[in-house]
Amino acid sequence: MAKLPRLPCSFAVLALMCIIPLTAPRPALSSRAAPRDGVSFAGAGNTIHQLLKDHGLPGGLLPRGVESYTLDESTGLLEARLSAPCYATYDNGELAYFDNVVRGNLSKGALRGVEGLSQEELFVWLPVKGILVQDQEPGVILFDIGLAHKSLSRSLFEDPPDCKPSASGGMSAASAARREGTQGVTGLRLRREMAAAGSDQSQEQR
Repeated sequence: MAKLPRLPCSFAVLALMCIIPLTAPRPALSSRAAPRDGVSFAGAGNTIHQLLKDHGLPGGLLPRGVESYTLDESTGLLEARLSAPCYATYDNGELAYFDNVVRGNLSKGALRGVEGLSQEELFVWLPVKGILVQDQEPGVILFDIGLAHKSLSRSLFEDPPDCKPSASGGMSAASAARREGTQGVTGLRLRREMAAAGSDQSQEQR
């Protein structure tokens, strides 16, 4: 009986390499990519409101309805994602607008470089650039709205407000009545830049 020719060693190794991937078990697919080093994701019992409290800020700075968030622990960059842009009203009638993504650099007692958050002042929407808790004034929280600093009671932001798709929907009847009866802007502190800007404009008009 004739013997079969012996296959070269390299050919046998190649055939074995082709068979192994077909028989090896496939890894389970994940619906979410693995987190990058130093980036934490929202998990069960770890809400963004609790995260704010852990950093010395009131938990109600962001509204209910935050679907997910990420925090880069190496840079402090916090990104909160909502299902859609919305409006929320706080107990004193403060009306705020939240974009579908709100981000800022989170540190102890501060959220700086804020994007995606605005507050209404005298029917004008002003972007909030920073939020700061002042150690020298307990119970007071400071909002940086560009040319002005607005100081408000911290107690207004302890509980997350509901967020509605329209400004009228985000405002209760009681808040609307208080807002219409409010004279001026409570807690508004103008910076020197605002005074300088007004002085420059008056000189240009002359």
